[in-house]
Amino acid sequence: MRVTDKLISDIRSALPGLELHENEPMSAHCSFRIGGPARLMACPASGTEAAALLRLLYESGVPVELMGKGTNLLVADEGLDAVVVRMGEALSGAELLPGGRVRAGAGISLARLAVFAAEAGLSGLEFAHGIPGSLGGAVFMNAGAYGGEMRDVLESAELALSDGTVAEVPAEELELTYRHSALEGTDRLVTAATVRLTPAEPEAIRERMRELIEKRRASQPLDMPSAGSTFKRPAVGYAAALIDQSGLKGFAVGGAQVSEKHAGFVINRGGATFDDVVQLMEHIQKTVFEKSGVRLEPEVRILKG
Repeated sequence: MRVTDKLISDIRSALPGLELHENEPMSAHCSFRIGGPARLMACPASGTEAAALLRLLYESGVPVELMGKGTNLLVADEGLDAVVVRMGEALSGAELLPGGRVRAGAGISLARLAVFAAEAGLSGLEFAHGIPGSLGGAVFMNAGAYGGEMRDVLESAELALSDGTVAEVPAEELELTYRHSALEGTDRLVTAATVRLTPAEPEAIRERMRELIEKRRASQPLDMPSAGSTFKRPAVGYAAALIDQSGLKGFAVGGAQVSEKHAGFVINRGGATFDDVVQLMEHIQKTVFEKSGVRLEPEVRILKG
């Protein structure tokens, strides 16, 4: 079913306070800086508003895409005839809870959440400080880096459900494994989460975060648009090493290129299209398989109409 003017009018009537953007360019919301317009982007300000929206959308039968900060998305140039539900600034608050816990909205960036925890003298999120995504996205894919991941600290998540209700779900029910959760492929949307951390000296926490940021700057192409690690870590070896060993570092298709700084990143070196990136990813997968017998699985989420 298409996203019609009538549906948009119905959403405005049912949820008059909901932030809506028609024909919103996805390139402005994705770190790849690629992607045509979404017919409608909705930015809920609470879990209850998100749940009410999801109920309306799923009852209508229109395509729905859920997103956080868009740091692992590749969106088609023709855009999406869908409603994109985005967890943004309206859901980015954080508060301290007893017992070394922090509760935050799904739209808060991991960097901001890590700094909030550090200032409170709580350790455990240092690994997340350099990850460019949001808390909601991090829970959804069990984000991790430098030996840490969300399942190490997550206590529970608030989920907006398509029946219009909101549920608090303990972390163990989310089945967090490497870059995966039980939320994938479902209509459940993370709207908030609680993490349990460990007391530590704030300066020691900040120093650790500085060390990890310097590691990232030295090894990753942070100055170029990308979606982070393009492929998941395979069962044998590392994606970046396999790509490098296949002679693909620097290889380009149109404006998309395997980073010369870190072969695990496909970057937009200027004017890259959706097709450029997809063709390059397919070439990488084919070449690596031919050279090593390893099949690389994309970590980037690909959305097309």
